[in-house]
Order: sequence, then structure tokens, then C-alpha cells
Amino acid sequence: MTAVEHDERQNARVDQPGESRGASVIVNVIDVLRCFSVERPVLGVTDIAAEVGLHKSSVSRILATLEQERIVERDDQTRKYRLGLALIAIAGPLLANLDVRQVAYPLLQELRDSTEESAILSIWDGSESVSVEQLPSARLVKHTSVLGSRYRTGLSASVQMFLAHQPTDTVRALIDAGKIQLPQVMAAEDYLPRLEAVRRRGYSINYGETSRDEVSVAAPVFDHRGDVVAAAMIAAPYYRVSSEELDQLCTQTVRTAKQISARMGYQPQD
Repeated sequence: MTAVEHDERQNARVDQPGESRGASVIVNVIDVLRCFSVERPVLGVTDIAAEVGLHKSSVSRILATLEQERIVERDDQTRKYRLGLALIAIAGPLLANLDVRQVAYPLLQELRDSTEESAILSIWDGSESVSVEQLPSARLVKHTSVLGSRYRTGLSASVQMFLAHQPTDTVRALIDAGKIQLPQVMAAEDYLPRLEAVRRRGYSINYGETSRDEVSVAAPVFDHRGDVVAAAMIAAPYYRVSSEELDQLCTQTVRTAKQISARMGYQPQD
């Protein structure tokens, strides 16, 4: 923010006394968020306070509130902040700037139309799966969720898929820290072989395990570097998915994920 812009904002806070308090709080929050940039993605309280001209205690309160809402995230080691993926839930139009979403959209449409079930695209933010696109089924009864929904249940299809492509030590650390939730009867040692099976076969299944009413299948989307950048998914009501139909959903989901990966420049190794 330039000095002129800063002065103009300070003046804006006192031009209308009747609304100054509420307006200034909103302006302060916006100013704090605007401090983050591509060049400066991680900032501390002192950095932000100096840039926006607020006391560090005021900046700390703003950041604490934003952290509660997952608008910003704090690094446990540096105690500094970065923007959080919860912005996806309130900035839907900006999702068009995510290359994988643009590439995936028409293929997800085809997947939705061919299966007549809801097609979803999710990304991984380090400890949770976040839905960034959803094409609901045209059927009256369907499985849908709010765009930007986050999942950290270990038996969720998308969480299984992402964790299957993480190092074992990373998975253990997430489970030990309570960031990935497993059923009480399932230990990490029982869960890890499941992830290995998911990685080998190329898809994951949640067949009524997180909810008796839901079936979901997820397959990995790779970019040109061979990194998993998203999960292509199908979600359907449990009652209408037989074991034979589940096999078909798996086949169709994997095929769609491979098509998206190919358009992302992925070249599988023989």
C-alpha cells in the first residue's frame, strides 16, 4: 500500500462519524488481507502493523478472528500468517483462476452426465481435503455439499486418496496430531495398509463408512511434474449403488481423472 493510499484510508475512517467504527473495522480487515501478496505470502504481526499503520494488538485481534474463520492460517513454527483456503468458500468466481479447475470442468460435466451422480473436484491444503468444484446430479435425490467444504475424516474418499500419495511419516504425524480423524477402533497401523492399497489400484472408496447415506469414489489428478494436484470424485446416495454399480463408478472416475491429468500435461511412466 502506498503512502497516499494509506492516508486516504485513514481519512475515510473519520469522514462519517456515525458509521466510523463499523466502517473502520471493515477497512482495517481489508487492509490486513491486502498485505499478503505473491511476493510476500507469509507475514508476521509486526510486518502487517507497520504496513497498515495499526497497533500490533489491533492486528493480532484481526488475525485471530480471521484464523478462527480459516481466512488466514498461522505457521506453528514461525508464528507468521498466510492466506487460508477458506477464501475459496467466499470467493467462488476466483476459482476460475485455478488451472486444474478450468481443465477439469468439462470432463467433470461428462462424468456427471454419464453416471447421473454428482461430480466433484477437490484439492489438498496440507491436512484437509477442500472441494473447489461441484456439478450436482440432475436426480431428485443426490449427494451434494457446500462449495469449499473441508474434510479430514480418514475414511473420506478424497482424504484417503490424498494421503495415499503422502509420505508415511507425514500421514503418521497428521494422525498423531489429531488432524486426521480415524474411527476409535482403527489404529494408524491398520489404516496405513489401506492407503497403500489405494495408491496401488489408483482410486479410493468410501462405501457408507463416513455416512450410511453416502458412497463416494476418488481418483488422483496429476500435473506435468507428476504431483497429485487434485482428486476427481463421484458422490452418490448409498441406497442406489450396488457393488456392480460401484465398480462402474470406480472405472468412470479413474478414466476422468486420467483425462484431466493428460490435459494437465501428465505423462505416466511405463
